Amino acid sequence: MELHHALSGITCPVVTPFDDAGEIDDDAFVATLEHLLEHGIDGVFPCGTTGEFASLTREERRHVHELAVEHAGGEVPVLAGAAATSVAEAVAYTEDAADAGADAAVVTPPYFHTANDPAGNRQFLEQVADQSPLPVLLYNIPVCTGGRIEPETLTAVATHDDIIGLKDSSGDLEYFLSVLRQTPEEFLMLQGYDALLVPALRMGADGGLNALSNVVPEAYAELYDTFDAERGEELQDAIAPLFDACASYGFAPATKTALEYRGLLPTDSVRPPLVSVPADERAAIGSAVDDLLLPAN
Repeated sequence: MELHHALSGITCPVVTPFDDAGEIDDDAFVATLEHLLEHGIDGVFPCGTTGEFASLTREERRHVHELAVEHAGGEVPVLAGAAATSVAEAVAYTEDAADAGADAAVVTPPYFHTANDPAGNRQFLEQVADQSPLPVLLYNIPVCTGGRIEPETLTAVATHDDIIGLKDSSGDLEYFLSVLRQTPEEFLMLQGYDALLVPALRMGADGGLNALSNVVPEAYAELYDTFDAERGEELQDAIAPLFDACASYGFAPATKTALEYRGLLPTDSVRPPLVSVPADERAAIGSAVDDLLLPAN
């Protein structure tokens, strides 16, 4: 599978559904995948931030990746979350992902003991890529890792044979465009900050990797495919209230609440330290979902 072409569109960081006892709900996960495929999603990314990877054991991550490959692999690419704080652990996750049949692994810089020099992140990412049996997509999410992947670091690693691109969830469009300018055309650039998807696409992004595509994949597919500026802005504006809910309550909780509202999850349960969206805020999320599902004028 040629990943640059396959991932030039909308990839979904899939939620990990839990039942009321806090266990992974396989049936709900498979139903979510089917919903995404039916409505035009171009790739899936289990065990990302929205998939609550940090609350999953290694065995649970492996299980989720196996489910994703079984039910979506072959039809769309499967990107497997492999974030970790040590090179050895990240490589182990990439090996598990390869065994499951995933197409690529997604790796963040180390979190907690963040690099005090960009060279440290470069060494970390290159060493993981050197040892990974899968191509590696880098993931810039400074709010969770304590710092960004510097543009000069990305310029340096962009020619690595096994590093295919970047998901940027920084929310900094200037940063995104700087990296876009400084890296080769074949370096995949995916906008991970939903509120910046339209401007990023207009400026040359290859696609998006967006939490709320779980909820309204049809809207995101239309947003990517449309060349109508007015419709694109209309969709982006309609996404904004849901994105604000994600920013307030967390991407996994707000996305799961929206999925429950659509009848696509039986419950919006999350694992600690995350907490569910307060009951008095759920109606607003439902209203925002309804607005996104309205047909174009």
